[in-house]
Amino acid sequence: MLIQKRRSELQTIAEKISEIESDADEHRLVIKTLADVYEKEPERTCFRLIGGVLVERTVKDVLETLQTTLDGFTKVIVELVKQYKTKEEELTALQRESTQ
Repeated sequence: MLIQKRRSELQTIAEKISEIESDADEHRLVIKTLADVYEKEPERTCFRLIGGVLVERTVKDVLETLQTTLDGFTKVIVELVKQYKTKEEELTALQRESTQ
């Protein structure tokens, strides 16, 4: 029963890591695209969807926000990977105990 719980926890963490990595990839793509525009026109109007509302900003402002968000994603992924490894070690220990 406890082994199944650990497996379920591992699956949940893995899914969350995958979801956040996907979001981070999207952010990287947008950052790369906007970086080219930023070099030429940093004050160019840019629209961003926030909570279902389209908000007008500059490319500079949006790039800063996207980079901050991407940095946050990176930190969360690192923490989730640590949690995953810890849970994986716990599962391995439980499996060893159950076979003895």
